Amino acid sequence: MAVEIPSDASSHSLDKNSDPNLSSDQGDVELSNGQISASGDQEATVYVQGPRFWLITICIVIMMFLTNFEVPVIVTALVSITDDLGGFSIVGWVVASYLLGYVAVIVIFAKFSDIFSRKTVFLLSIMLFIVFSAACAAAQTMIQLIIFRALQGVGGGGSFSLCTILIIELVPPEKTPKFVSNISLSNALALLLGPIIGGAIASNTTWRWIFIINVPLGVPAFLLALFAIPKDFPNHTRPSLEAKNTGVSLGNRLRRIDIPGTVLILFATLALTAAFEEADKKFPWKSAYVITLLTVSGLLWISLIFWERHVTLSNGVREPILPWRFVLNRQMIGILLNFVFLGGPTIIGMFLIPQRFQLAYGTSSLNAGLALIPFGVVIAVGSIFASIVCGKFKVPPLYMMLVGSGLQVLGFALLGTLPATLDIPPRIYGFEVIAGWGCGINFTLLFVVIQFVNEKRDNAVAMGAAAQFRMMGSAMILAISTSVFNTYARPQLESLVGVSDADILPRLLPTLPQELQNQVRYVLAEAYNRQTLVLCASSAMQIPVTLFMWKKKQLTI
Repeated sequence: MAVEIPSDASSHSLDKNSDPNLSSDQGDVELSNGQISASGDQEATVYVQGPRFWLITICIVIMMFLTNFEVPVIVTALVSITDDLGGFSIVGWVVASYLLGYVAVIVIFAKFSDIFSRKTVFLLSIMLFIVFSAACAAAQTMIQLIIFRALQGVGGGGSFSLCTILIIELVPPEKTPKFVSNISLSNALALLLGPIIGGAIASNTTWRWIFIINVPLGVPAFLLALFAIPKDFPNHTRPSLEAKNTGVSLGNRLRRIDIPGTVLILFATLALTAAFEEADKKFPWKSAYVITLLTVSGLLWISLIFWERHVTLSNGVREPILPWRFVLNRQMIGILLNFVFLGGPTIIGMFLIPQRFQLAYGTSSLNAGLALIPFGVVIAVGSIFASIVCGKFKVPPLYMMLVGSGLQVLGFALLGTLPATLDIPPRIYGFEVIAGWGCGINFTLLFVVIQFVNEKRDNAVAMGAAAQFRMMGSAMILAISTSVFNTYARPQLESLVGVSDADILPRLLPTLPQELQNQVRYVLAEAYNRQTLVLCASSAMQIPVTLFMWKKKQLTI
């Protein structure tokens, strides 16, 4: 992973008391503690570098990988889990509970890191992830596993939130695109390897290893964060801020927490995500369950907006969990909406492609995971390509995001119009490349642009909001696309095999006569086409919300 270290320490005059692991991106002035700041400006950012920079980077890569890996790795092991613990009717919650815990806390943990420090909240998040990974491995019932998965998701969401914040605070803004694109390799690798490793573990040993492996990988990340991240990072070298925070009591810090805002965003997110997780699965769209949750979520979001406006404009001690400034910032609104519509193609695409290969084309779970490689690898390549084009050649990110959205539309449109055959069409791999390239371009640039369109004090919450909206968007698009799938497939599956639930097909298909298997696979191939076209529509929606960010003089990075 070719990560570029920030400004070389050798370019600054350091005396014998200075820290060689720190460097400023501006003119040199020696601070009282021997570190380097911008000339005459004690508030200037001083960047960690040297061995400490690399250790923090390794910690970020590990946690980004693990928290993303936990979503796809479990999918191919669900059958093994139900064989051991039972509870087939609720096994879907093993996936859903992690996502609910994950998405519910991303913004909350981001804001808490402003109040209690990045290091403290990051360590807490990693610890929660490790402890409840071990608890998942030891679960004796399906209910226990679901509860532990939700708490593991809380740790995973907090870890991911802090990782995204640390990424933009470790390097100067002009070096962020390259750094983000390199770090994003761990995301793509996690989503790519998840189905493959999950299938291999489920086939050759106990499913509990899926959770056990998080412990020996997570503990080194915890230790790296503990010893490598400076205290009060990223304000560790600012004397005025250090003086301001000296002796600040826990009570004073707690008074800065926007408790009503925290409660509102927590339950608004949970209600929205839970509704879409179950829509057209266990509960119909018009059921009281779905309608009630969506209504409650809508009311909570509206209440949150009005409350955050009050907190932001009052300028009191309490700090808003989601500043009103975001609502007034057209570019930030465009970024958040982009993430909503990008969540579907990037995350759901990682599930649909292997499912299509396994159920429609009859490949093994391992080969289905391998078939995802073109899509996953090219997301990473597209990220690096976008950062080079925008950083080196100064192409405005908005133009590249329009190109990325267009590639997504083209790629998913081609994937969604494949012939309903039982043989794997070779061109499917080329279509994966087109779609993945577009996803990679937009994923990196949206995160990079955030720090350029917000006040610096809002960067942490803005990064958390972006990650949270991406996950909420994936839940919504997944529910809609699954509904489209079920509308087509359910009646035909019912008439063919007397079963309308596609989730049990991996078990059922091998037991059917070959001719009947083929008929079912034809139905599934066409159903996956229709589901993929929903991802195409989600990609198309990124174009108008990107244009909503249009300015006369375009931003360059």
